Order: sequence, then C-alpha cells, then structure tokens
Amino acid sequence: MTTTSTPSGLARFNTLPDAAARAALLEACASTAWAERLLAARPHASAEDLYTASDAAMAELTAADLAQAISGHPPIGRPKPGDPTSAREQSGMAGASEALKEEMLELNLAYQEKFGHVFLICATGRTGEQMRDAVKERIGNAPEQEREIVRTELGKINRIRLARLLEDA
Repeated sequence: MTTTSTPSGLARFNTLPDAAARAALLEACASTAWAERLLAARPHASAEDLYTASDAAMAELTAADLAQAISGHPPIGRPKPGDPTSAREQSGMAGASEALKEEMLELNLAYQEKFGHVFLICATGRTGEQMRDAVKERIGNAPEQEREIVRTELGKINRIRLARLLEDA
C-alpha cells in the first residue's frame, strides 16, 4: 500500500532505471536534451508536474534540439509504417480522399522546402481538412515565427504522449 497520492503510472515512471526512463521519454520526443531535463527532474510529484517540466524543457530547446525533436515525426498523411503512435495521432488523415492525401503530400513538400523540416502539428483530434488548412496558413510564416509555432505544437504532442506513457507505465 502506498502512502503517497502519486498515481501508479507516474510512480512506476519515477522508479524506472534511468536507461528505461530515457528510452520511454525518447519515444515521446526525439530530443535528447528534452529527455535529459525530464530525467533530471525525477521524481515528479504529479502528472501536472511532469507536464510542467516538459513545457519548461521545450521552452529551453535550442534550434538544434528542436530539429532533433522534429526528426522523430513523419510527414502528415504518411505515418511511420508499423508505428501505432503516429498512425493513431494522424488518424484524421486515414479516411481522407486520395485528392486530399495528394494535396497534403504537395503541401508537405513545399513546407519542407521552405522550412527545412516536416510540417509539424498536433494532429490528434484534427481532420485531414483541418491539417491541410493549417499547413496552407502556416506556409506563409516567417521562419522565426514558424519555429515558435512548431515548439508549441511539439509541446502539445509531448503532453499527449506523456499522458499515454503514464497510462502504459
């Protein structure tokens, strides 16, 4: 019987060996700097404490750290084969028409050519049309503005993935 009110998933995460916790965090976000900051902050008192630490770590990432985090994400409409996380997160594209999928491919390529990385959005709960409209809107952004939008979107994705990690821990 535990004497704390720490949720069991969080308690399990807090007590994982560093290597296992690091691996779990890198599944959530490919940034080594982000994962190391969350590891260093263990034990987390609550899920909200973990999310706050994640947000703080995300805010501190350098451009290179952000690029590393982005590298772990496939283009919208093309989830990683055999990766249930990217398939689940991009489920809004699963039922999209072939025309919409083709349009997203073209928009992804144009975005990547302009910004040097895949279009990144917290796709959970969004339809294919909403994602298409977002890339059309954001492709006109200045690189500095887009980098901060990407940072925010990564933060949202990380919170969702951390919540799943605590459920699965």
